[in-house]
Amino acid sequence: MATKAPNILLITSDQQRADCNGFENPLIRTPHIDRLAREGTRFSASITPNLVCQPSRASILTGMLPLTHGVWDNGVDLEPRIGEAGFAGALAAKGYDTAFIGKAHFATKATFAPTGTPECSRSQAKYGPDWTGPYMGFRHVELAVVGHLHRTRPLEEPPAGHYERWLKARGNGEGIALWGQETRTGSGAAQTWFSALPAAWHSSTWVADRAIERIARRDRDRPLCMWASFPDPHHPFDCPEPWSLMYDPKDMKLPKHRQRDFERRPWWHKASLEGVPQLADPVMLKFRAQGSRVPDQSDAQLAEMTANYYGMISQIDHNVGRILDALETHGCAEDTLVIYTTDHGELLGNRGLYLKGPTPYEDLLRVTLVARGPGVKRGQVVAEPVSTMDVAATVCEAGGARLPEDAQSRSLLPLLAGKAQARDAAYSEWHVHPSRCGVGLQLRTVRTRTHKCTFELGSGAGELYDLVNDPDEMHNRFDDPAFAKVRRELEDLMRARPGRLRDDLAEPIGMA
Repeated sequence: MATKAPNILLITSDQQRADCNGFENPLIRTPHIDRLAREGTRFSASITPNLVCQPSRASILTGMLPLTHGVWDNGVDLEPRIGEAGFAGALAAKGYDTAFIGKAHFATKATFAPTGTPECSRSQAKYGPDWTGPYMGFRHVELAVVGHLHRTRPLEEPPAGHYERWLKARGNGEGIALWGQETRTGSGAAQTWFSALPAAWHSSTWVADRAIERIARRDRDRPLCMWASFPDPHHPFDCPEPWSLMYDPKDMKLPKHRQRDFERRPWWHKASLEGVPQLADPVMLKFRAQGSRVPDQSDAQLAEMTANYYGMISQIDHNVGRILDALETHGCAEDTLVIYTTDHGELLGNRGLYLKGPTPYEDLLRVTLVARGPGVKRGQVVAEPVSTMDVAATVCEAGGARLPEDAQSRSLLPLLAGKAQARDAAYSEWHVHPSRCGVGLQLRTVRTRTHKCTFELGSGAGELYDLVNDPDEMHNRFDDPAFAKVRRELEDLMRARPGRLRDDLAEPIGMA
């Protein structure tokens, strides 16, 4: 392999809104992510191919939409043969040293029964402390499987993941105990507390530590392709000090529209929030009740939740800075393509909704996507509609590799170089299983520069928003005669979705 092939460093967070970076929101301190944007290119209309973790992460790896790679909801595992053909496997075949550090979530961790994957909490007897891959095309793997510990849900024994086993060994088990303890009492905000875990033992620090070591010990004769994946700022919002003290809840700017307004939304918004999950497994029912729905919050509670969420993001940014410094220290910053993104956003109280669900508002759909490196134009903001699915084709082109023919990913390298390349639309899709919220849904979302339309294929209902004149998405124009032409155009784009639709979708084997 030519020695000029760039190193590739993909850094991801989990559940980070696009407007939760300093370059879009001056309340948030993210100097290192801001630096990436300043020294490279950011995309202002990048969306996720799916609104929850597993499908969107599978899309980043494979360059396929969910109904092509088959992970159509959380609880559905990515088939190894498809995952191994993604960008990591393609680059490994070209001689890259491929590594994954942190939260993968290509397979289900909370399963109905043991499944045998390294991410399944009930299958850890198969994976000892010396197991480091291969996995999904990555030759070296160090996983943070649980990532987010609920105080009421103890770890399985033996614990899943390299990070969890490492943490359990801190202080003769003290690390696990501190993870769920509070340093002080707050307002009672849902999914929010002040973790007593030392920052040095936190998953964000661990991911950066392991990524830095991999950079330092990399094979100098081969280019490195590494995905460093932070499990935060996914709920629960439980960052440790000093990050939990960084933002004063009194300074938080709350959403303008904090009340639920189901009367102006399509039927499934209310039904999905109020439906009863169709699960027979009592363990999974308990897991579902603890992990997702959030009751109405007071303004004080929402402000505290937001302050902790921001603290988690600043903690990640600090560790992103540590990784970027390592590139400088070890002399590979100039020849490394760095990409920062996330899997999906966070509702964070807008319209009285929290976390995530089948409500594809910009809070949840639009995500950060920033790149810096060889051939990337500095200080550029691209407004074309793109997808995190496009990361796969981008890194493959940069490394001289190719994805399978049925991948829908399109390389971003021309846009990163400052070349004009019109994009008609970006796509997001989700078949919501009844086990999730008590109602089954077939959602297809099309986002252009100016409009966004979501179609629920089972009922024919939908929602259409004019993002230019109604950026807060307050007026659903789906049945407005004045928008009939726009609706037809977006429906045509939806029907023309690239790639094949699988007709052999597997049933969920767990919840998350």
